Amino acid sequence: MARRIKITLSYDGTGFHGWQVQPGLETIQGTVQAVISEIEEKHVDVAGSGRTDAGVHALAQTAAFTIDNPIPLYNLRKAMNRLLPPAIRIIAAEEAAPEFHPRHDTRAKTYEYRIWRAEVCPPFERLYVHHYPYPMDVEALISCAGVFAGEHDFTSFAASDDKDALGLSKVRTVFDSRAWVEGDRLIYRVRGSGFLKHMVRNLVGTLLEAGKGNLDAEGVRAFLQPGITVKAGPTAPARGLFLVSVEY
Repeated sequence: MARRIKITLSYDGTGFHGWQVQPGLETIQGTVQAVISEIEEKHVDVAGSGRTDAGVHALAQTAAFTIDNPIPLYNLRKAMNRLLPPAIRIIAAEEAAPEFHPRHDTRAKTYEYRIWRAEVCPPFERLYVHHYPYPMDVEALISCAGVFAGEHDFTSFAASDDKDALGLSKVRTVFDSRAWVEGDRLIYRVRGSGFLKHMVRNLVGTLLEAGKGNLDAEGVRAFLQPGITVKAGPTAPARGLFLVSVEY
């Protein structure tokens, strides 16, 4: 009997070419599919809640697949972790409704971006932060972070995508957008209904421009006006970005 399995996984995206399967490249989705296909002894498609970019990390990504294997969930999780590389771990596995889809059923996602502000970045932090030790008005950046909250057209914050030809809306709702300082880290966290390609990294890049004094709150708000096609940014490096959670 077919079973729909929902998994929560965590990964270090440093050595991978993002989530989505790409021919000839090592990806998170491709690696997980290979492992569950080995357990099922036939090809299994694994769907994720979204596509994280190359170098982006996840504390709790959600994925799902359908198998016939009656293996208990505890043993399935254990078997997958035994076969997966150490950079990918299955945190939890549970039975889901047959129609469950990790992307279509998403209610909200939370991302976090980490910036290291000290002059010297410890070697053990370098793969998980954007090192930015330069002068910055941190309070201005923190103040501007709240501008993104609400329902807006985020076209200016989206990279070109193969779905652009479909003319889909780029209006998204951001439930919470804030930044704060923790020691040598400047952290930005955003929770929203959904995110466009490179959107969070472009939000961060724009906030850094505000911190450098190149934009004020009104300047940031201008990028959110309907019909604006001027690109915000620049795009912050992938290594500082973490998918924190997916809500259903």
